[in-house]
Amino acid sequence: MTTERQTDAAATVIIGRRVRPGMDRAYEKWQDEVNAAAARYAGHLGVQVSPPTTVQPDWVIVYRFDSVAHLQAWMNGATRQRLLDAGEPYFDGPATQQVIRGGTQPTDPLVTVVVTHRVPPDHVDDFLAWQRHMSQEESKFEGFRGTEIFRPIEGIQDEWTTLYRYDNAEHLDAWLTSAKRREMLAEGEKFNDFKLRTIDNSFGSWFAFEENGKEAPPPSETKTAVAVWVGLYPTVVILSLALHPLGMPLWFGLLVGNLLSSFIMSFFTMPHYVNRLLRRWLWPSPDDPPARTNLVGGAVVTALLLFWVVVFYLVTEVFWTLP
Repeated sequence: MTTERQTDAAATVIIGRRVRPGMDRAYEKWQDEVNAAAARYAGHLGVQVSPPTTVQPDWVIVYRFDSVAHLQAWMNGATRQRLLDAGEPYFDGPATQQVIRGGTQPTDPLVTVVVTHRVPPDHVDDFLAWQRHMSQEESKFEGFRGTEIFRPIEGIQDEWTTLYRYDNAEHLDAWLTSAKRREMLAEGEKFNDFKLRTIDNSFGSWFAFEENGKEAPPPSETKTAVAVWVGLYPTVVILSLALHPLGMPLWFGLLVGNLLSSFIMSFFTMPHYVNRLLRRWLWPSPDDPPARTNLVGGAVVTALLLFWVVVFYLVTEVFWTLP
């Protein structure tokens, strides 16, 4: 389904940055400094940094602010310009940038394509009709999860931005390389002035953002570590119990167990168990007192771990003793 977002409730900027070979560590240190500076600006909701992958060769940085005005203040501020000047030695060419106003974040593992088009004002109706046709054809391909269209933002970005989402890179590639897409691009030939970027969100889904257009800041590193612990403990123990009867040697059992636990954590444990039970602690409301939030969150974490400790004690010591 295609929707158009015009709300000013939140604003997101997606920046793609190619880094010179051998400069990744220095760049990461510099990016941490930039992120810390952004966090001090009014309206800052969070930042997500994704290193290059086989799907996306650039570093991808996503900043979220509560309004376009606050995002613009950060993007155009002297502090950011000073930091950009300092980071110039790390950059392999200019960055790319897309700004999105409003919108939602996917809560399951998705691969997203961000496409920006320059559309003359007198061709907007034709462009929207072509995009609707494009979305209809996309929806016939396996793994399609939806499309969103965002209008230009005056004073920040002149391009239209379109997001295409698929459930994995293989299904996305099937669409991108299809004869039907080539046919659709030929149909919209007058809109061929566009830029395309692919973003792999699969591991980012462990800590998905809210879906109401007001994205919450990502959890702190401490909360992230504790949340993963809450999900990892039952996952690893259950897998160990399930694999034990197979009698695999330790080195091979851990290899298989780690592979299975990675899939289970990504597709089930984190999104459907940990994120739901710890949501109010991981993404507290700005109005909630931090002390109370942490107290309740700590109690829930303790209760969950005690529950699994008792269950696994009974299973392995009372009802079934491992040989």
